[in-house]
Amino acid sequence: MSEIKILIVEDNATISKNLKRYLELKNFIAEIADSAEIADKILDNKIFNLILLDIGLPWKNGKEFLEYLKKKWNNTPIIFLTSRDSDEDMIEGLELWADDYIPKPFDYEIVIARINSVLRRYKKEVSATKIWKYLINFDKEEVSDWNKKIYLSSLEFKLLDFLVKNRWKVIDRATIYEEVWGNFDDFQLSRNTDIYVWYLRKKLWKDIIKTKKWSGYYVE
Repeated sequence: MSEIKILIVEDNATISKNLKRYLELKNFIAEIADSAEIADKILDNKIFNLILLDIGLPWKNGKEFLEYLKKKWNNTPIIFLTSRDSDEDMIEGLELWADDYIPKPFDYEIVIARINSVLRRYKKEVSATKIWKYLINFDKEEVSDWNKKIYLSSLEFKLLDFLVKNRWKVIDRATIYEEVWGNFDDFQLSRNTDIYVWYLRKKLWKDIIKTKKWSGYYVE
């Protein structure tokens, strides 16, 4: 099973540190940002499977930050953490496309259960998607064009999978290499990434993967 990375956006240091420690005990990888501004900078450079987001934040509050992320086409699942437990707050948060809502104080096992539930639901929702004329089935690791199956190697599919699930986000070569190949090698990093992008462009429509000069690759 691949590592699950979670970003905790919470300005209460005690809550964030305890939550991070508990998540790591449960074999998640967790990182903390104590403001939306810091979280935004982290998300520009790293990929997370889920965000735990406090509503009462400095700079932008959680609701404003959620709206901001959606406008940036960031589709990472988000669970609100908040001391506001009124029905109005919960409804407003969910209508802003939060995936779940946990009032404080919370039981850590409840947080883990909600995280797993959202991740299962998210995986099911993205089991297949259509990009341009291609149907991508993530469960079967298949790509088809008008019902004609296109053969991709496991690494080619893994690269396409990663870029599609982070659609519109420019991903640098180092991040792609770490996520797809699972290790780091200065010599192979750029070479392997560029070669496999070329493979995909050759097998699929060449413009399906865009290049942003000096920055990386993305799927539009």
